[in-house]
Amino acid sequence: MPKPSLIDGLTPEQRAAFEQELIRRNFTDYDGLVDWLAANGFEISRSSAYRHGSKLKRKLQAVKNSTEAARLIAEAAPDDADLRSAAVISLVQSELFDVMVTLQDLDEAEPSERVGLLKEAAKSVLDMTKASVLQKKWKQEIEHKIREQAAQAATSAAKAEGVSEQGIERIREALGMNNNG
Repeated sequence: MPKPSLIDGLTPEQRAAFEQELIRRNFTDYDGLVDWLAANGFEISRSSAYRHGSKLKRKLQAVKNSTEAARLIAEAAPDDADLRSAAVISLVQSELFDVMVTLQDLDEAEPSERVGLLKEAAKSVLDMTKASVLQKKWKQEIEHKIREQAAQAATSAAKAEGVSEQGIERIREALGMNNNG
C-alpha cells in the first residue's frame, strides 16, 4: 500500500490555502507552487502537488460540467412531462456509473474500503433507479390524463357538431383512449 500523501496530513485550513493557491495559479506553475509551499512551511514535492492538483482540477471540472448541464436542461427542457427530472436522473446515473468504474481502478484503497465505497455507490444507483421508475410511472399517468382530457374535449366538440358515435369512437381510438377511458 502506498504511503499517505503529505497533503492528506494538512489541516483543513492549510489544505484550503493550498487548493486556493492551486486555483489562483490555474493549475500551472508547479515549480512556483512548491516555492510558495516551502515559504509557507510545507514540504510537499512537485509531483505530490501535481497529483493533488490534477485530482482537484478534475473534480472542479466535473462540478462545472454538471452545473452547466443542469442550466442547459433547465433552459431547454419544458417541465410539463417532468423531462427535467428525467434528465437529471439520467445525468446522476451516468455520474454514478463513472464513479463505480473509477472505484474499480482505485489501487490505493484497502479492499474493505473499496467494498464499502462500491456498496455506497450501488445503493445510490438503486435509489436513482427507483427514482427513474417512479418518474416514468408519473409521466405515463400524466400523459394518460392529458389524452383523456383531449378525448373528453374532442367527444364534447364532436357531439356538438353532430358527429356519429362511430366517429367519436374513432377519435378516441386515435387519441389512444377506449370507451372506458
